[in-house]
Parts: sequence; C-alpha cells; structure tokens
Amino acid sequence: MADQTPFPQLLNVQIDGVWHQFPKGTRVIEACEQAGSYVPRYCYHKKLTSPGNCRMCLIEMGFPRLGPDRKPELGTDGKPIINWIPRPQISCAQDVSEGMAVRTNSPLVKECQRGVMEFLLINHPLDCPICDQAGECRLQEFSVDYGDSKSRFLENKVKKPKNVQIGTRVTLDDERCILCSRCIRFCQEIAHDDVLGFVDRGSYTVLTAHAGKALENNYSLNTVDICPVGALTSTDFRFKMRVWFLKETKSICTSCATGCNTVIGSREDVIYRQTPRENDHVNSCWMCDYGRLNFKYLEAENRLLEPQIRFEGKLVPADWPTAIAQAALQLKQFAGSEIAIIASGRMTSEELWLTSQLVTSLGVQWIDIVPRRGHGDKILLSKDRNPNTNGTRLILGSKSEPGAKLIGIADAVRSGQIKALVILKENAMHLGLPVEQLAQLPGLIVMNTLPNDVTEKATVVLPACGFAEKRGSMINGKGRLQRLNRAVRPPGNARDDWEILHDLLQATGGGDSLSSVDDVFRRISETVPQFVGLTLSKLGDLGVHILAIEELPPMHPSDGEAIEEAIAIQARRRGVRPASA
Repeated sequence: MADQTPFPQLLNVQIDGVWHQFPKGTRVIEACEQAGSYVPRYCYHKKLTSPGNCRMCLIEMGFPRLGPDRKPELGTDGKPIINWIPRPQISCAQDVSEGMAVRTNSPLVKECQRGVMEFLLINHPLDCPICDQAGECRLQEFSVDYGDSKSRFLENKVKKPKNVQIGTRVTLDDERCILCSRCIRFCQEIAHDDVLGFVDRGSYTVLTAHAGKALENNYSLNTVDICPVGALTSTDFRFKMRVWFLKETKSICTSCATGCNTVIGSREDVIYRQTPRENDHVNSCWMCDYGRLNFKYLEAENRLLEPQIRFEGKLVPADWPTAIAQAALQLKQFAGSEIAIIASGRMTSEELWLTSQLVTSLGVQWIDIVPRRGHGDKILLSKDRNPNTNGTRLILGSKSEPGAKLIGIADAVRSGQIKALVILKENAMHLGLPVEQLAQLPGLIVMNTLPNDVTEKATVVLPACGFAEKRGSMINGKGRLQRLNRAVRPPGNARDDWEILHDLLQATGGGDSLSSVDDVFRRISETVPQFVGLTLSKLGDLGVHILAIEELPPMHPSDGEAIEEAIAIQARRRGVRPASA
C-alpha cells in the first residue's frame, strides 16, 4: 500500500532578494537561518513558545503588491513587486506565508540591532573576564557582531542581587539577566514546575524563584544551558574550567534507558561537565540533572586501578597476563553447570556479545543481569535505570525477565552447585547472599570500576572502564542503537571492558583475533539480524532505530520491581545488607 502521508505545502518566500521554498508552518526566523541569513535572537528558542520580548530578531518584512484584480503585480524579472512594511517586525513569532519578503541586512535592521544591544548593555555589568559564561555568551558575541563599540550611558548602573542560590544546582546573578524569560518558559512548558518569574518593573526587574519555592526539579540545569548570558550558572561547574579549554566529545548518557545524547567536556582526562546534545528521536535538546551529574564516580579515590589476584589469602597486585591466566584457570577447572555469570544492563552491546561467546565457550547455564528500577517521569527519566536492557535481551537471547534467574543462582551458590561466579560490572550482593558465603567460592572473578563488599573477597579482580572511557553501542528503551565515544583515558592500569573479555575468552579457548571494538561490532552484525549492514561508524551521531519493542518478549515494569523485592526479602531474612546501586 502506497504511503498516504501528504506532502507539506511549500510556500515561496524571498529572503534578502533570493526566492526560497519552505514548508507551511515554518517560523520566519528558522526560514532565514535555513536560507543562510542568521537572525540574532535571545528570547527565541525553537523548543519553547515565542514571547517576542527581546526584539533582537527585528527584520524588514513585505508582501506582494496587489493589482486591481487582487493578484500580485509582477516586475520585469517575473517576480512579485514587494510592498515593504514601514516599521520592523519580529521574526520569531510569525510563520512564513506565500509571497512574503524579508530583509535581514538592511540599514534599518542594522540600526534596530544596534539599538537593542545598546539598551541590553545599559545596566549590564562589564565583568566578562570573570564571568563563567565567557566563551559561550550570546550577549558578548552579539555585542561584537551587531552592537556598537562604545556606550553613551553616563549614569550609574542599577545594582541587583548577585550569587543567589535559587536551587542546590543553579546559581543566579541578576545583574547579568537580560529578561529573555527562557528559563521561566522552560520550567512551565518542559519541566512542568512553574517556579521562576520576574518581579518589580523597568530597570529594576529581576528574576527570582516564587516565595517559598526553589529551582529543585530534576531538569533545573537545562535553564543554565539555554540561558544566553551568564545569569544562570551551574553551581557544580562554576569557576572550574574555561570552556575554550574543554575537549568536547559526543556521546550518550548511561544513567537510564532513555539514552539522552550528550556532549562530554573534558580536559587532560578529567571530565568537568556533561551537557545535552540535540536528538529529536531521543531527548529533544534536554537531559535530567540525575544523568548529567552522574560522572563523578569516574574520579573516585577508590577506583580499581590495577589487576589483583588472591595469593596466600590476600589480594596482591598482578600484571594483566597473570590476572587473565589465573581467571581462565579457575574457570576451566569447573563444568559449565558449576559456573554462573552475572552480567550487567550497563554493559555495551560489544561487551555483551563477548560475554555470550564466553558463555558458549564454557558451557555456562546460569547467566542473568541485575534489573534496576527507579522513579521515572513523563519527560525523560526512565524507570529502567539500565541503559542497555534491550541489548542484553537481544544479544544474550534471554527470553525471561531480567533478574528472573538471580534467585536461582543464589540458591545454587548456597547449595554448592555453583563453584565459580563471574561478576561483570555488578555487585554480587544483589544476590542476597552474605559476603562470607561468596568468599567460600573457589572462583570469584570480578570485573568492575569501583570496589564493593564482594571485591575484597574475590579471587581475581579486573579493573575496567567507565562509560566515558570507552567506545561501544547500546540500545535504548525505544529500540534505538546509539554510540558511546571515548572522552578520557582510564586511570592507572584499568583496561577497556571488551579487551578484558576478549582476552579472557581467548584464555579459556573460545576466542579468535579481534583487534578493535569495531571488529566486535562487525561480528555482532553477522550473528544478530537487527545489526545486519551496520557498523559503529554508520550509527552516526544520532543513532539508528533497529528494534521494534514488539520483537522482544514483553517486559512489564512491575516485573523487575517484583524480582528486586523478592531478592531484598531473602536478603533481609538472612541479615544481609542490601547492595548499593
């Protein structure tokens, strides 16, 4: 059946003397940008409503001159003759219409831009050298591009509140605010938390939180992203690093199944901030504060930095070949029915595929992941806190709910049936077993970034990478395959997870030559139908939708919670302290 979707009506619009066609409903300011004529703006944001209050986007606008027959009069070039409106118009709050004409570079427009910039700078403090927005400030940029080089203002500037904590994560400097209202509209329209507003009048107008309220919603730092000046700044990032020193790496957030697209700002292998990256298929151009700030653990003082093996009852440092050989030796001495693997929904698709090969090589019958459920919202934060649950179900081929086998694995450990336990990027305390019982296992192999109660009892410890220290791919909650990119190098002797798993697979006799994570992805594309024809590079910056959720066995949100509760109940009955997330 042919696609019945109607094509949008195209309208003819003249921009700076050149005729273009745009779909009906296109904003004039967007049409100008698409035509290569950028119109400066402060209050306008394409994901928010248009109040038209900054007046920076003023343009000249005209319409075809109509003859006696009410039809446009044509010039010698065959194009309509334009009647220009005598006063400038804002371009942010009007859609294009047939025959419309726009001027963005006329003397009148330039004079309007200089006038608006002069008014905005009247009471603005001259503190660019110490402003945290320097390098990203639209006021600073536009004052150079569209303003005047001198000021005619001779009076004292109006003083306003500075360094105001309007929330635990956002700091306000009211003197820098240009009253664009972006933050107010974001809180109303996107975060659904009407907490910000303007008070007082004229030059004394200030931005503030409503009495008795604070900017505490989980999306508060998006107001910092969209603030065009240095009025709203991130308390966490404030005065930490100049933005022009940061290396920016496109990646994704791994704090929940949404997989928001991000830009990681780092310098000299230290991450200073994460900001959202626009992807209309996933997160529009927002991200939650929970995911944005969830990178500090990568710099934790107790990071696992070198491989360790148990020797004479103690964990001692070892080199990588020794640690891998010791882990392989412990695994090969047991049958597949005596080995269990706890993988993670936080692992990349490439790591999961290597894990599946390890399962096949050893004949492992017990493998599962730890389900993670949390409070979600109707904006971006998913109840599923594992970023790659769909990847585990697709690549590991599990037909049961994530976590459904954990209770069985715990019973098998307790009964002595399981003698070797491999824990990949998880905390085995989720099994609900006392750490003393896990310590009795002849083989307890742990691969992780941070230590936990079980790590101290392991027979082999393999230090791995965090999400920003490696490449790979993940399938988000809606079936979109997206790419992680390496922003910083791992500390110490920690290694990329896929390299650890590949070496362990080879040491147990089941591996082959794979020289890069791209090679692993190619192997996945040869064995998993949804990956056919793809490579890591083909995923691009925005990812590729590969999975209709109907292709997988149904997973009900309540099931993961029920499994977690069952494990927790067993743990409480045995007096075991619950594992942290």
